[in-house]
Amino acid sequence: MSGKILVVNHPLLKHKLGYLRDRNTGSSEFRELMKEISRILAHEVMRDWTEMREVVVETPIAQTKVERIANAPVVVSVMRAGNGMLDAVLSMIPFASAGFIGIYRDKFINNTVEYYFKMPADIKGKMAILCDPLVSTADTMIAAIDRLKSYEVKKIRILTILCSEFAMEKIHKFHPDVDIFTINVEKEINDHGYLVPGLGDAGDRLYQTK
Repeated sequence: MSGKILVVNHPLLKHKLGYLRDRNTGSSEFRELMKEISRILAHEVMRDWTEMREVVVETPIAQTKVERIANAPVVVSVMRAGNGMLDAVLSMIPFASAGFIGIYRDKFINNTVEYYFKMPADIKGKMAILCDPLVSTADTMIAAIDRLKSYEVKKIRILTILCSEFAMEKIHKFHPDVDIFTINVEKEINDHGYLVPGLGDAGDRLYQTK
């Protein structure tokens, strides 16, 4: 199965991304903008969901059958910047469970290092929605995908605000079945691994750290 790349092209997203890129946007506004963008992306990632179940309910007028989502996904934050998206995605998919992956790239050993991993017990057979606002070199994202696949998830979808062209190609080289949902594809990465023009370090801007 081939993974797809969906660039969500929407005027509201373009407007909000413009403020995220602006270095003068403060941390509080940055957090709110990321939440607003994440809610829209959550809507898109669930658009083609097919696993539904019927339930009988009583309206104020009559009894009727309604549809509800079955086999709810697991929303996974790639820490720490992914935490800026997590609550917003869960607000749109409140019946979903959540997981956390802490991974960073260590330049001294030239490899990724996992420092935290916590998933729901029933993750097997569920779709995992991986949240990370920026995907630049894709090293940590590929490591996160590797770990999730070891738990036999059904499908993996990446939710990201900005993704580099290089990262998309690399992800699909190692994991061609993974879907990527983003609002913009960046053409360049600088020598420090930052997207260009990008929006800086998302974690630092979310939490006022250096």
